[in-house]
Amino acid sequence: MDDDKKDEVYSDFYDCVNMQPKELEEWLETEESKSVGDNDSGESTGHRSGRRIVEIKNTKKAELTDSQYEHMQKVVGYVHRHKAQKPSGDIEDCDWRYSLMNWGHDPLK
Repeated sequence: MDDDKKDEVYSDFYDCVNMQPKELEEWLETEESKSVGDNDSGESTGHRSGRRIVEIKNTKKAELTDSQYEHMQKVVGYVHRHKAQKPSGDIEDCDWRYSLMNWGHDPLK
């Protein structure tokens, strides 16, 4: 991935991920966080992603790896796709919001 693409991915990631690392870490400890998503290995993909997002957000830009940039791209894609599936009605306490929060995006912000 060239530097221009990395800059684009970095910008898109920080536009999508609106939860701070500490806030996301605390969320990932909740039962609501653990209750959503696919769960074939004991931890959902989104929950695992949330832990990786915390790691990425705690890494200086100059020290990010190609693998981290690839994950950042995956996060952006997921958040955009999932936001397009917004359910009708109150979203405060629903699996749709919880899933997005596992990926670092709180739609109520």
